Amino acid sequence: MTRDRWLERALIANFAIHGVALIAMAGLLLAVLPGGGHPDADRIAAIAGHPWRFRAGWLPWQLCAVADLALAAAMLGVGWLPRGPAIAVAVLTTAAVVPDQYAQAVWITRGVTLASRDPDAYLALERAIFPLTAAWAALFYTLAALGWTACFARAGTWSRALTALSVPLWATMAVAVAGPLAGAPPALVAIANAAGFLQLQLWLALVTEQVLRRARPFEPYGRLARWRHPGRGPLARCADLIANSRLASALLEPLPELAMRSDITDVVYVNYLVPADRAAALVPPGLALQRLGAGGQWALFTFLTFRHGHFGPAVLGPLRRLMPSPIQTNWRIHVVDPATGRRGIHFLTNAITSAPLALAARLLTEGMPMHVLARAELARAGDALRVRLDPGSGTAPDAELALRPCPPPALSGAWAACFPDFRAFLAYCVPQDRALSSQPWRNRISRQEIDLGIPLDACVPVAGAVASRAALAIAGDAEPLCFCVARVAFAFAAERHDRRPDVP
Repeated sequence: MTRDRWLERALIANFAIHGVALIAMAGLLLAVLPGGGHPDADRIAAIAGHPWRFRAGWLPWQLCAVADLALAAAMLGVGWLPRGPAIAVAVLTTAAVVPDQYAQAVWITRGVTLASRDPDAYLALERAIFPLTAAWAALFYTLAALGWTACFARAGTWSRALTALSVPLWATMAVAVAGPLAGAPPALVAIANAAGFLQLQLWLALVTEQVLRRARPFEPYGRLARWRHPGRGPLARCADLIANSRLASALLEPLPELAMRSDITDVVYVNYLVPADRAAALVPPGLALQRLGAGGQWALFTFLTFRHGHFGPAVLGPLRRLMPSPIQTNWRIHVVDPATGRRGIHFLTNAITSAPLALAARLLTEGMPMHVLARAELARAGDALRVRLDPGSGTAPDAELALRPCPPPALSGAWAACFPDFRAFLAYCVPQDRALSSQPWRNRISRQEIDLGIPLDACVPVAGAVASRAALAIAGDAEPLCFCVARVAFAFAAERHDRRPDVP
């Protein structure tokens, strides 16, 4: 697992650093390099006048060399990549780095000095060192990248898109490599390099996605469940691509989580007792199911639906009034962290009527497997409550509820086997101020600390018609027990991570 993690990090670093290097090339280096379209006198004057800008433009490319070496070492370390091509990658990468970094080191030291003192001597030096980095180093880098292709394709971390992209990519890189050796015009070499590196960036993204999915395959429930937006247009397809991307999550993972607030109204809880063996299959690695009843035969599954009240970052203060108030539904089971004894809930799925909020929650938090509802209704008519969750063609859960207040029910059957009365059930179900999830590929348990502070006296029992295909798939024909809460002051404080070297 540790070696696989190093490979993932090396691939992500390559993608990120190559992206920065392309920006540096366009913004800092293109105007001063051969083939950039500027006269030699202007290029030399720009280097002499702004030497540190020239050096800063090369820095990301020097980091690319380090990232390539790290990737070669990481590929040697994992057992599931073919050994022969991985060794070839290491040898060819080393062969590329030597002339590449020598040429760049000379260029940003002696080259800068000559640019300010002797333009003719600078051009002579440029003609000597440019082929080292643009031709010979590029040749070995390209051969090493063909080794990447052989490794990942033979290991099965591959896709049809990678096959379709690899042919034009390596053909373009071959033109960029052969150009300086064949005496092609520098402008042609520059165009081929630009086209090749843009394709390479996409190739790195696609292969990194496949490697990340090796440890994070799609699952029926939770954060790794497949996302599908209920819409059909290009924006919906773009949202699908981002929401299902393991690479997008990995790139956004270092961002800090914001404390969030919401003035929630009309929280409707629908609760089921399900056989513990069935519920245990929904618990992620590293966590354990909270079992109920004699012999731990039962477990509690709940879906609750509510309307947000200006849901947004707490830092906005009074400006939070400008934030939206969407309808959200949370589907959860009760779990415990055996290592710490911390109890909480684990979200099987969540859905909300705002696509931007759904994407933000899905990508920026570990414990919120958020989807998008096509439509939702949460309405009061006198003392009657109506709830409708419509996923459309998306992956959000569905539900139709028509409920009215009722006296506290007398528990029977499995409910009576687990709780002495309705209030005891509420005391177990309601005070859940922690969400728990696990990331085995990171050897950790994540917990989202929230503050609800719901008094049990605020919980009003309700009964009526409940229909849901999504709930039926989890709870079967179990009878629901429902209640509602008129108002809740929601506060998400922080997301914390507990290291677990033994998470399976």
